[in-house]
Amino acid sequence: MMTMRNAPRVFASARPGALPLPADRKLQAFTPANVLDRHGDTAAGVRAVMQGDNVITMFDSIGEDYWTGGGVTAKKVQAQLRAIGDRDVEVHINSYGGDMFEGIAVYNVLREHPKSITVKVMGMAASAASIIAMAGDRIEIGAASFLMIHNCWVIAVGNRHDMAETAEWLEPFDGAMADVYAARSGGEREQIVKWMDGETFMSGSVAVDRGFADALLPADQLTTDEDAQAEDRSINELRAMELALVASGMTRTQARARIRNLKGTPGAASDQDITPGADGRKMTEALSGLLATLS
Repeated sequence: MMTMRNAPRVFASARPGALPLPADRKLQAFTPANVLDRHGDTAAGVRAVMQGDNVITMFDSIGEDYWTGGGVTAKKVQAQLRAIGDRDVEVHINSYGGDMFEGIAVYNVLREHPKSITVKVMGMAASAASIIAMAGDRIEIGAASFLMIHNCWVIAVGNRHDMAETAEWLEPFDGAMADVYAARSGGEREQIVKWMDGETFMSGSVAVDRGFADALLPADQLTTDEDAQAEDRSINELRAMELALVASGMTRTQARARIRNLKGTPGAASDQDITPGADGRKMTEALSGLLATLS
């Protein structure tokens, strides 16, 4: 019997079919906070050594990001593809994920590009970013990088009827993502569903073994930008704190207002230091004041 490493893989499609998007966005699908921690520990600041004018970089949250003023969106990717024109494209990814539904929209935009797409995973392609990676005709991943898959992850409040309705609403999106992972990897859908249920991280070699990537990236194509690393880690602290506050029952608007309203709390930085796009290290210093307000 051949091992998975040696067995030939036959993909049903280099770029599987389009994924569904909700007509009514009743919920927003997040990335779990533990993935933010993993990104900060292992992937923050990882970048490509070189890039050309046909490269789209995704080194940010998927979806508009309040804390940086940036974020990867379908609208931005469409504009970048128009600028590149009728040429092959490289997509460089180092992202913990973000808004799953925006990730699906980006995936759908990429799969419509008429020329070849090579995806290079530098650091991490987790959650929504792993869906985007599946749009590649060829997927390369760093040996020390990770690809992470899971089910749609949301924060919901309500009684058992509300929870049942939410689960029912999410089910077709989880199923569609499992179909894409299975089509791109050539793997068994039942096993992929189990990996999604388990919020599974795959190293570069495991991703290649399982068909989620085609080859490992040479180490000399990757570098770590220390300034970007510090910024990534600091911003991730704010994103994780926002998720914690939302989980406590606040709206995202309330959570962001609480984080920004630190001027009068012990050890906090000024409001000017914690506006979107400000220096991430100052933002992290401001969190000590917020922690005091949560006790």
